[in-house]
Amino acid sequence: MLVSVSQRTAEIGLLKALGATRGQLLRWFLCEAALLSLAGALCGSLLGRIGIEALQWWFPNFPVALPAWAMLAALAVALATGLVFGVMPARRAAALEPVAALNRR
Repeated sequence: MLVSVSQRTAEIGLLKALGATRGQLLRWFLCEAALLSLAGALCGSLLGRIGIEALQWWFPNFPVALPAWAMLAALAVALATGLVFGVMPARRAAALEPVAALNRR
């Protein structure tokens, strides 16, 4: 998210010049952080599920299972991590002055 904010300073400046408020920019970047972390968590969960299926196929006598609470906990931790580490870049983007952001490249 930090790279995303620094690469899109001109876009942020344009949005602020057009009237976007600090709260709107903050929500925009936090929503983006949440979606990216959720997409990563779902891809990781899918790969983990494929790994469990492969282990069950290779070792049919060995009990391998994933509890539902572990899947939900993994998704919650990934989402929380994305939001926590998305706050700082979102605040930085929302605090930019329109002229300074448009001038910076």
